[in-house]
Amino acid sequence: MRGLPFEHVIAVDFEFSQPDGELPRPICLVAMDLVSGDTWRLFGDELTSLAAPPYPIGDETVVVAYYASAEMGCHLALGWPPPANVLDLFTEFRCVSNGLPPPTGGAGLLGALVWHGLDAMDAVEKDAMRALAIRGGPYTTTERDALLAYCESDVIALERLLPRMLGSLDLPRALLRGRYMKAAARIEATGVPIDTAALDTLRRHWGAIEDALIHAIDADYQVFEGRSFKTARFAEYLVRHNIPWPLLPSGALDLTDDTFKDMARAHPQLNALLELRVALSKMRLADLAVGADGRNRCLLSAFRARTGRNQPSNSRFIFGPSTWLRGLIHPPPGWGLAYLDYAQQEFGIAAALSGDPLMLEAYRSGDPYLAFAKQAGAVPPTATKQTHSAVRDQFKACVLAVQYGMGEESLAMRIGQPVARARELLRLHRETYRVFWRWSDGALDFAMLHGRLWTVFGWTLHVDTDPNPRSLRNFLMQANGAEMLRIACCLATERGIRVCAPVHDAILIEAPLDQLDDAIAKAQAAMAEASRLVLGGFELASDAAVVRYPDRYADKRGVQMWQTVWDTIAQLPQEPAGEIEGREE
Repeated sequence: MRGLPFEHVIAVDFEFSQPDGELPRPICLVAMDLVSGDTWRLFGDELTSLAAPPYPIGDETVVVAYYASAEMGCHLALGWPPPANVLDLFTEFRCVSNGLPPPTGGAGLLGALVWHGLDAMDAVEKDAMRALAIRGGPYTTTERDALLAYCESDVIALERLLPRMLGSLDLPRALLRGRYMKAAARIEATGVPIDTAALDTLRRHWGAIEDALIHAIDADYQVFEGRSFKTARFAEYLVRHNIPWPLLPSGALDLTDDTFKDMARAHPQLNALLELRVALSKMRLADLAVGADGRNRCLLSAFRARTGRNQPSNSRFIFGPSTWLRGLIHPPPGWGLAYLDYAQQEFGIAAALSGDPLMLEAYRSGDPYLAFAKQAGAVPPTATKQTHSAVRDQFKACVLAVQYGMGEESLAMRIGQPVARARELLRLHRETYRVFWRWSDGALDFAMLHGRLWTVFGWTLHVDTDPNPRSLRNFLMQANGAEMLRIACCLATERGIRVCAPVHDAILIEAPLDQLDDAIAKAQAAMAEASRLVLGGFELASDAAVVRYPDRYADKRGVQMWQTVWDTIAQLPQEPAGEIEGREE
C-alpha cells in the first residue's frame, strides 16, 4: 500500500468471547493483505488448530487493527507470536481527535469512519453481532456465516479507513503506540493475583459488613441514619468541631469525593469517615473481574484519557475501588510481587522538560519538597524531614497543587491553612522556579495560539473552544508521564518481566521468589531507560514495595480499614471456620 514502507499490510479482526476475568476465547478471524489482496477467513477449529498466524508477521509486515490489544490478546490466547509491527487506527484516531468534541459514534470504529466521511455499519446491527460473539458457541451455520461476515466487514472498514488516515500519520510514533498495545495485551493476559477465598467472604457477607462498619465507625460522627449519610447531621458535626467546609454555588456543602479527600488530608479525624463513605458508595464487589484462575483481568482502556493514560473500569479493576480492598492482592505460593513507582514523576518531568536548574537540583536531592523549602528560604539548609515535617508537608502540597493545576483556595483547603498562606506558597514556587514558570507560560501561550500541545512522542491534545488553562499547563507533565510508563511497560514485557498491571506512574510485577530480586532490578532498569528516552537523557528514580508470599499487598492508606473489615467479619454470628483468611494477625 502506498504510504507505508512494508511488503505486507495485513488488516486483521478477530471475534471472540471473554467472560469476566478470563482470557479471550477466539471464535473467528478475517485478515486481508492490503498489498496482495490475499484474504484469510478462519472459524472455530480452523483457527485454534494453527500454531502460528496464517499471515506474515515479520519485520517486512505491519498488522493493522482497530483497538489492537484485542487482536494481540487473541494471538496470546492462541499461543501465536505477536507481529513485529502493529498499527492501531484507534490510537491514531484518538490522537487526531483528542480534546475535540466527541465524534458521532464515539472513539470506536464507527466513530472513526463517520469522522472521515465514510459509511459505517448500523450501530444496532453491530451490537447484535457483538452480543452473538460474547454469547459463545455452539453456533448454527447461519450464525457462523453471520459472524464471519461481520468480522470481514470490519476488515473492509480498515481497508477503507487506512488511506484516509495516512495523511495525518506519524508512522514511527504510531508504531510506538502499537507497540504499547502489544504490551497491554500481555499485561491484561497476566492479570493481578487475587485472594479469592477472602473475596468470596467479602461478597457473601458484605451487607452485614456494611451495617457493622457503620455501627463501629459512625459512633464517632453520628451522621448516618441506617445506611444513609445525612448531610444535615454532617453539617452539625462540622459546626461542633469548628471545621470550615467548602460550599457549592447553591450554598450546600460540597460533598464530592475530591473535596472530601482534600478535607480529610487537612483534618485527619475525617479519614475513617472518608473510607466508610467510599466503601459504601463504590464497593460493587460483584463487578470485580476475577477469572477462574484467581486473576483480576479487565480491559486497560489504553489511551482513553486525554493525557493518553489508561482508563480501566473503577469497578472491574482491583486498583479502582477503595484502597483498602487492595489487600485482596496476594501472590500465589512461591511467588512475590513488587509495586514499582516513579519517585516524584511529575516534578522530575517538569524539571527536565523546562530545564529549570533549581528544579533539577531539587529532584536530584532525593526529596524535592524539602529542597524546595530550603531553596525558598523557609527552612535552614540543615533541615531534615524529621525536624521540619510540617513545613515540608506544606511545600509538598504546593508542588502537587502546581502539578495538578490547583488554585490558592484548593491548596488552602488541602493544607488546612488560610488562603493567604496558600497564596504565599504559590508565590514562592513562582519566584524559586522562574525557568519552569517561563516554560509553563510559554506552553500555555503556544496552546492557545496554535490550538494544540503534544508530548515528546507525539500524543496530541487539541484545544477546543472553551479551554481550561490549568489543564493545558498540566498536560505536558501528565501526558509525558503516560508516555514514560507506556515505554517502561513495553521494555519490561519484551524482556520477559511479568507485569500484572500499570497504575498511573507505577507497575505491579510478579516473579518466583528466587527470581524476584532480579526481576525488580530489570524492571527498574526498564523504567529508568524509559525516563531517559522521554526526558532527553535525564533519569528518574523509582521506589519498590515488595510483597513475598505469604504476605499480601497493603496500601498504607487502607491498612486500618482492611483490619477493621476483618475484625468485623470475625465478630459476625455463625461465621464458618476457615473463612477469615484475609485477616492480619
